[in-house]
Amino acid sequence: MRLVAVLGYSDRRTHSLHSVCAARLEHAEVEARPDDAVLLSGWTRRRAAPPEAELMARAWTSSVRRVILDRDARSTVGNALGIARAARRLEAHEVVLVTSGWHGRRAATLTRAALLGTQTKVSLATTGDPATRRIRLRELACWTLVPFLAVVAARAR
Repeated sequence: MRLVAVLGYSDRRTHSLHSVCAARLEHAEVEARPDDAVLLSGWTRRRAAPPEAELMARAWTSSVRRVILDRDARSTVGNALGIARAARRLEAHEVVLVTSGWHGRRAATLTRAALLGTQTKVSLATTGDPATRRIRLRELACWTLVPFLAVVAARAR
């Protein structure tokens, strides 16, 4: 079984699905096969707003065997840990990460660390949304923490 994991995105300004997140969801609908399980991952960043996972579930139009919501993932490492738990529970042979191109390498690195010791393959299916200067700087800053977070993810099994 494949697990298609769609990582949420929010800029904290709206109660609706952000266009970056919508693009990831649309890409996942093309990527997902009927017998895949799909994990929609993301929490709420504003009071009284639904979690990103729920917003994605409301917008999801593809028919797949199973859709799982992870409403608690607050970060990329949180996404990776939730994905690893779901992959182990489902005995997935592959995880397909659906995220933005500028976020893919970091998300894949942390997911692979969280899946250490399994035979589960991690592959990327990225959107083509461009990275703004702000996003590129944020990614650069986040990469400084990846070695530490990868160890945390690997030990969290």
